[in-house]
Amino acid sequence: MAKWLLVDGFNLIYRCFFAIPELNRADGFPTNALHGWVKSLWKLQDQEQPAGTLVFFDLGGSQDRLALHPEYKAQREEMPEALAKQIDPVKELTHLMGCQVIEQDGVESDDLLAAEAVARARAGDEVLIVSSDKDFAQIVNDRIRIMLPPPSANPKLGWRLLDAAGVAEKFGVPPAQIADYLALVGDNSDNIPGIAGVGPKTAAKWLADHGSLEGVIAQAAALKPDRFRATVAADADRLRLNLRLTTLNLSLPRVPAERPQPRAAELVRFLEAMEMRSSAAEAQKRYTGQTELF
Repeated sequence: MAKWLLVDGFNLIYRCFFAIPELNRADGFPTNALHGWVKSLWKLQDQEQPAGTLVFFDLGGSQDRLALHPEYKAQREEMPEALAKQIDPVKELTHLMGCQVIEQDGVESDDLLAAEAVARARAGDEVLIVSSDKDFAQIVNDRIRIMLPPPSANPKLGWRLLDAAGVAEKFGVPPAQIADYLALVGDNSDNIPGIAGVGPKTAAKWLADHGSLEGVIAQAAALKPDRFRATVAADADRLRLNLRLTTLNLSLPRVPAERPQPRAAELVRFLEAMEMRSSAAEAQKRYTGQTELF
């Protein structure tokens, strides 16, 4: 059994970008996300000692979900220009560090990551998903866990593992009911509207009593509080659509197996070119055992 890190690329890079004060190269090129990225991956690799690290990025979004719901993720603000400039360098940096970059136009990276996680778990491997995205909670089991990043309000907590018991404690429902739960409460980050007024406790209670979203719809006339009965009955089709949007697609084909090796000399040159001198020295020592820069 091998352990793998599967990284939600944009989820992590946004955190790196906003967590570190503005940093720029002498010519003004932004490097704050790059600084946070390399340090985060090294921290996780040192802590977990994985057999490999796979990093998933979005290219063109989810065509399937957009066909179902044209407003899917439409509310999201445009990426900050300083971050957009660092996306390609982050991908190059990731390759040079010996991590596999995975992206597919028209397919959401969440689905690619989830399908790969489930396939590797079924093959007997241990999978750690690096993300704060609650959608991944639906595939947590005894071989798949989530590595939650340090909370912005309390970074000293560090990276935390979320297992199936943790999912139930955090959301009030087990992993198997997460997609149904999100269909009921909605997901603001993906622009999926839930039932107005239905919060986590109500949704969790309904699912505990009725088992699934379909069970909740079937028992709409008996739901409590009774003010939601007519709404759930009237919105049944929209709730079913929500469930299609919140359910990860696990039927995607496997990612071709690769274990790229770090390219130490190129990595050091890249970091020096970005004026990330302490990281360049760390890379030299980490990958070659030498302290003198190339």
